Amino acid sequence: MTASEKAKAKTEQASGTAKEAAGRAVGNERLTAEGRAQQMKGDAREAKEKTKDIGKH
Repeated sequence: MTASEKAKAKTEQASGTAKEAAGRAVGNERLTAEGRAQQMKGDAREAKEKTKDIGKH
């Protein structure tokens, strides 16, 4: 996994977690859902990169 892709994945996951928490705190279901979606996008990016790494070995 390249460092920049790993950083992007972690950033997306962290941003998603923050959005989800903020949405829950203010009772905004849309913001909560956006946060979950962003987390999943980060998870997918991380999984893609891990798959690439497995293919290299």
